[in-house]
Amino acid sequence: MQNLETNSITLTDSASARINNVMNANSELGSRFRVYVTGGGCSGFQYGFKFDSEVAFDDDVIEFGNFSVLLDSMSYPYLYGSTLDFVENLSGSKFVINNPNAKTTCGCGESFTT
Repeated sequence: MQNLETNSITLTDSASARINNVMNANSELGSRFRVYVTGGGCSGFQYGFKFDSEVAFDDDVIEFGNFSVLLDSMSYPYLYGSTLDFVENLSGSKFVINNPNAKTTCGCGESFTT
């Protein structure tokens, strides 16, 4: 498994392929994929993912070939050094973050604490 790396976030081949596949299936989504952190979840913070046509003034824009990943300034310190992956298994398919900044995570891996 090869990773596409930058200083702030890394994407696995699987995550990159999934983003590309979704973009190709629906051109209206655009080519910007936002990864963010919000309050909530069973461990305090949770991850969010969406296509976003708007780039905010404080976004870190990371180019990955034919798409870019957006990290807002509030999420950036929580996500710095993380790896975004896309997994498909018996429980379904989803984006997963391997986050070195997380002290604990919930059982499903969708929320964390720092």
